[in-house]
Formats: sequence, C-alpha cells, structure tokens
Amino acid sequence: MNAKLIRAAIVGSTGYGGVELIRLLQSHPNVTVTSVISSSTAGTPIAEGFPHLTEIRTDLLDGLDIPAIRDKADVVFLATPHGVSMKLAPQFLEAGLKVIDLSGDFRLKSGDVYKQWYKHEPADKALIDRAVYGLAEVYGDQVPRTDFISNPGCFTTSALLGLYPAVKAGWVNPDSLIIDAKSGVSGAGRGLNLSAHYSEINENFKAYKVNKHQHTPEIEQVLSEAAGRPVVTTFTTHLVPMTRGIMTTMYATLTEPRSSADFVELYRQFYEGRKFVRVRPEGHWPATKEVYGTNYCDIGFSVDERTGRVTFISVIDNLVKGAAGQAIQNLNLLMNWDETLGLQFTPVYP
Repeated sequence: MNAKLIRAAIVGSTGYGGVELIRLLQSHPNVTVTSVISSSTAGTPIAEGFPHLTEIRTDLLDGLDIPAIRDKADVVFLATPHGVSMKLAPQFLEAGLKVIDLSGDFRLKSGDVYKQWYKHEPADKALIDRAVYGLAEVYGDQVPRTDFISNPGCFTTSALLGLYPAVKAGWVNPDSLIIDAKSGVSGAGRGLNLSAHYSEINENFKAYKVNKHQHTPEIEQVLSEAAGRPVVTTFTTHLVPMTRGIMTTMYATLTEPRSSADFVELYRQFYEGRKFVRVRPEGHWPATKEVYGTNYCDIGFSVDERTGRVTFISVIDNLVKGAAGQAIQNLNLLMNWDETLGLQFTPVYP
C-alpha cells in the first residue's frame, strides 16, 4: 500500500451519505477506505445491500469495534443519525483519529438551542466547542487547525452559500430574509418513511416541518455571525419527486439600490478561487440537474427594482455538496491538499 495514502473508515456505510462517501473516495488519489462499518449488518458483503458496488467493494461490513478501527484508519467519517455521533466522536478522538461528522450533533454552539430543535440532550460542551463548523467556503481556513469537523447540513449549505456574502457585505436587510427550499427524496434517508413511499411522493409536491426544520438555527447561527447581530429567518422546506438535488430560493430587501450585475460581481469576488461555487451571469439561473452528482453549488440572482428586493437561487446535490462531497472537501483542507482533490466530477447530464 502506498505509504502516503490516508486510511479512512466510514461509520454508517449503509445509509445514503455513507455509500456516497464510498463512491467518491473510490476515486480519491490520496485516500483508501479500509473499513466500512454498519453495526446492524456487520459481517455481510456491502454489495449485498448495494449491488451497484459489485466487484468494486468486495469487503464485508465491519462492526463497531473502536480499537480495531483505530488500528486500520487515520480518519473516520461519521455518517450516523443525530444522537449517535455525540456518543462515538469522543471515543474516536480519544483513540487518536481525525473525525468528520456528517450529523447535526456538533453544528450548533448552543446546547439549549440543540435541545429545542433536535428534541434530545446535546453533546458535551467541550466537544461542541472543539468542533470546527465545516462550511468550506466560509470557514475553510480554520479546518487545517483541527482534528474534528462538523459537516454542515444540506439545506444549510445551499442557503448559506447563497446568502452569506450579501449579508456579510450589508447589502440586504437580515430581518427580511425568507428561505424557500426544495429537496429530492434521498434527503429523507434510506430508512422506512411513509412520506418517501413512491405512491406518496410521485406526482406530489409538499411542504414539511414548516417553521420547525432543525436546519433553521444552523442557518441563523452563521448569518448572525455574518451580520454581527442576531438574525431570525423564515425557512420552509419542501419535498419534490426527484432523487437528488436541492433548490433554495431566497428573498431579501435591499439596504440600498443595487443591480443584479452588482451581486454577480460581489459573489465572484467573495468566492474567487473557490472552485466549487459557480456564480451565474446576470439573467441566468441554475437548475438542480446542472450540479447532479457533483460538489458544485451554483448561484444566480435577480434584483427587482419595483419592490426593492433581490431573489437568490442556489442549487446543490444534497448527497454531495450537501453531505459526502463537502466532507471530503473538508478532509482535503484538513490535510492541506488541494480542496478539489477527488471531487472533480462533471455533472451528470441530462
């Protein structure tokens, strides 16, 4: 084995986020996946549950044995449900592994806010403070200084990349923000869920968790930092009958007259050198198919002079930029590699 390869373990390998990590890391030149872990199906071939991995991954799923994982991994990805990562992360950190957590257990810096929105007890405060929030295009410079990364939520990534530069620059009134987001069904996970049944979602379009989605405080936490004062938003999520993708349409009142071209220039300057954010020219707005299967976030704008408001449209693939892809982008930053390493996929189209 190449001595330069970083050895990765994936806990929660039988969920959509975990299997997407397997797919993406399979092409990473500096990483080898040495352990795919599922406590519920340990000992069975991973290709049994995911036939698309036939002859690509021939290994059996490992059980959750932390000393055994420590012996064959340098970094562990936690693609586990909320409430599970907070129990596992400290054990892996104590074992000397770098940890990238894809759950929501360490994203919120306030334990009280976490308890309010996630409906169970928060992680230890010292661990919450230790975790670096891995919104790569905003906090990427902090990532190389840590061994513990909390990967952002999928809706959060789309909304924050779309809003952060304008809020930071003071170009919009933060009190006026309305965020309207639509996600493909894979965002609900692979478990049994009535709302994700074919007959429930096919030819249907519905809102869910109205004013109650757990990504709300995550969005507000980052935008409050950008604005320099508390920010409260209206955030509504919808489920659409497609497999992948998030489109987030956001509305805000301008603080002074600006044009769509002004926003294009602001965002191009803010994201200069960050290759996974693509800012559309004036009059062009992105669609989910244009980022399908990739780590791109595409953003477009339209200023309405009549109302004095601006509309932002941001699209991502929820399983890549919204989960596994951004986690690998954070690994690249953590290791001081080019952040695009192993992620330079052309979108799948049509």
